[in-house]
This record gives sequence, structure tokens and C-alpha cells, in this order.
Amino acid sequence: MAEYIIETPKGKWEIVCGLEIHCQIVSKSKMFSGASTEFGDDANENVSFIDAGMPGMLPVLNEECVRQAVKTGLGLNAVINKHSEFSRKNYFYADLPQGYQITQFQYPIVGEGKITIDLSDGTAKDIRIERMHIEQDAGKSVHDINPKKSYIDLNRAGVGLMEIVTKPDFKAPEEAGAFLKKLRSIVRYLGTCDGNMDEGSMRCDVNVSVRPYGSDELRTRCEMKNVNSVKFVMQAIENEAKRHVEVYENGGIIEQETRQFDPSTGQTKVMRKKEFAHDYRYFPEPDLPPLNLSDEFIDGIRKEMVELPDAKKARFIKELGLTAYDASVLCENKEVADFFENAAAGHDAKKVANWIMGDFFAMLNAKRLPLEKSPVSAEQLGKLVDLISKNVINGKTAKDVFAIMAETGGEPEKIVDEHGWRQVTDTGAIEAVIDNVLAANPDNVAAYKAGKVNLMGWFVGQVMKQSKGTANPAMVNQILKQKLG
Repeated sequence: MAEYIIETPKGKWEIVCGLEIHCQIVSKSKMFSGASTEFGDDANENVSFIDAGMPGMLPVLNEECVRQAVKTGLGLNAVINKHSEFSRKNYFYADLPQGYQITQFQYPIVGEGKITIDLSDGTAKDIRIERMHIEQDAGKSVHDINPKKSYIDLNRAGVGLMEIVTKPDFKAPEEAGAFLKKLRSIVRYLGTCDGNMDEGSMRCDVNVSVRPYGSDELRTRCEMKNVNSVKFVMQAIENEAKRHVEVYENGGIIEQETRQFDPSTGQTKVMRKKEFAHDYRYFPEPDLPPLNLSDEFIDGIRKEMVELPDAKKARFIKELGLTAYDASVLCENKEVADFFENAAAGHDAKKVANWIMGDFFAMLNAKRLPLEKSPVSAEQLGKLVDLISKNVINGKTAKDVFAIMAETGGEPEKIVDEHGWRQVTDTGAIEAVIDNVLAANPDNVAAYKAGKVNLMGWFVGQVMKQSKGTANPAMVNQILKQKLG
């Protein structure tokens, strides 16, 4: 992609950005307790004595959370550390009843990896992963019930999180947006996180700094906490970077601080001064032993890995003849990719792809339906495309058939027969209709022969009208040209 440069009368600047993404682990119970992780339950319904920080309650590591973390690490093309350790991160927050967070500091479960992102200009870029560690989430402070009081909901306290930390490899807001979309797609394919940013199960901390264009220095960065959409992450990067440039060019300095992005204004505001690692007084978690993973454990998870978006995209291009763009759209979501494969089985894959990305998606949007509630099944869509390929119906009629399928869930061939929409390919029958049209419009025939060749479309339209759309359009064009000369 073209370079992203902030240019002012005083000079050129470039962005240096890294992300920290918190992904809630898909697991029925929390990281260190048996309490439920169900979203949307009543406040403080899913809280154990451990989550509430009761004295004498000891954490027990959830094996499923470990499995999900290893699976995610493999999906990030990352090193799986067979030895990792838990630490206590000490800080005070009203919704952190223990007074500390159990996390991983010096020895994370996942080491360096990378994700390849696809950009709008057709280029690709590798984004380096620095590490991924697992930790417990805090609770939630609720401020909108009473104007004078804050309430605490501990349903989220203790829920397992994967924190994915990137290198400062992002040079443009678009790159960060593409990365988040790719990461969300990967964890959804793996089933390790549902990726719902609006529900808080995937949250992003954005670290931004700027430097003079062409420089390799790393200047002071600011962190925007808990940005909850791809769009907002991109806006936060752009606006925070412009703020840094303005401060520098006016002779000021950037202080390392934690800020909050306000979507309503597009601006960031100070939350607190940025903490450093020593501020949290990390020390080894005394109630949990080191986590040691066997080769057999890791290899077992490796064997369970599903085909990920990049591999699926490459296969769709190579084996099914899709364009890179079509394959990217269809592979972003695993459910869509599976739907496409089922619909394309034994049919024209390119035509199926066009229908899914066109009329099918439009139908779902109009009806506000998720894919799993579609009235048109993958098999039915494949049959519809097959009717077009075999010249049973033309493209225009197919749209009418699809509209009925979307309302009734009916089989395409049955709908065609019920409405008498099978395409006429009998040359004699088509000729008879054409002869009637030509005989009824001698003036237009003469005009066409005199040079008004644009009348051909009008003649085709008249023939299709008289045949009620059942005449084969290609044959209509061919016979008309022969008769009109």
C-alpha cells in the first residue's frame, strides 16, 4: 500500500504502532475456578469464592484454557513454550477483589510468531507477534445505575484471557484494521475466541507514537485502552498520531500515559499516567506451579488444527478457480467458507461465489438474518446455479426463482416448473416469436437496417417479453441478427 504519511507545513511524520489484543478464551468455566463464563447472566450470578477473592481460596488451572491457548499459538505460527510460569500483577481496582491479577510475565506460554495481512492495494505484509500469555480478567464497574454510586459485577472476574502482543510493525491505520480482522478470523476458525468486540470478548489496547519520516528512532508512546471495534482502532491511531505531531511541532513533549478513545468526538483523553512493569510489583504466583507441557500434549493439539483462512483461500484459488478477492471475502468467516464449499460441490464454483456475495448476502442483510438461519440452504443454492449452467433458466429468471426460495425455502427446480419458467431452446419456437415481433414493427425493422443498430436491444426485450422470459437470450440474439441482416 501507499505510505501513510502525516504531512504538515513543518515536515513529514510517520506512525509507529503496536497492539495488545485481549481475547476471551472459549471455555465453559473460568481460568482458575469452576464458575460459568456465560455472557448476559444476571450480575454476580457466575462468581465463585476464588473469583471474589475470599481468604484461603486457591486457584486451580483450567486445562481447557491451556489447550485453547496452545491452539491459538499454533494458529499464529508461533513458538509454543513448553515451560511457562504464572505471576501476580499487583494493582488496586474496585472490580479486582483479589488485589492482584494472575497473569504471565517473564515466561509466557507462547513466544514469537507472525500473521500475514492482506492490504487494499493487493500487497501483503507480515506482522510480528512478540508473545502471547494467558491471564484472568477483572470484573466490571457499573456507573449508570445510580448517579452517586458505582456497582461491581464480578461475572467477568476470573474469565480466561489470551493477551496477544505485537511488535510495533504498524505504519498505517489500515494495517492495524487488517490485522484485527485477520486475527479475529483465525480465532473464530479455531474456536478459541468468539471475537465479539461489542460484547467485550475481544478488546484492543493501541500503542501509538510518531517520528520524523525516514527516521528509525522510537519516541514516547501513548496507550489507548479497551478500544472495542476495528473502526474505532483505526480512528484512534489516526487521531492520536495527529495529536502527537501537533504537540511536537508546537515545541511540546509527549508524556507516556494511558488514554481513552471517545468515538463520539474521535479524540483521546487522559486516563492516567502510564505505568511501568516495576509499578505492578510482579512476583511468581505462589499458589500455582510452573506449567510444563509435553511434546505429546502439543502434538495432539496440532493434529486437531483446522484449515485456517490463508490455507483455505489458497486452495479456493488453486482448486476452484476463484479470484484472490473472492476467496478473501468468502474465507474471512469460517461459516461462510463452509457454506460456499457445500454450495459449490459439483457445481460451477465461480458462479456460486458470485451468487453468495451478491443476491445471497443481500437477502440476508435485507431480512437481518444470520447465515445459520438462512431460508436458502447451500445445497439449494448450488441447485439453482446448476439450473443456470444447464440453460434450464436464464439469469433474470434465476433471480425471480431465488426471491421465491428466500420466502418459501422451496426447491428451485420445483419453483421453475410450477411457474412454467423453463427456458425455451427450441429454435423453431423462438423463431416464431421473433417473426411475430418483426412483423408487428416494420418501422423499427427498417430503422435498424438503415443503421440504428442500438434497436437490437429493443427487439431482444420484445421477444423476451412475448416469451415471458423463457426464451434463451443468446439464441434470441443470434437469430435476430440473422433475420435482420
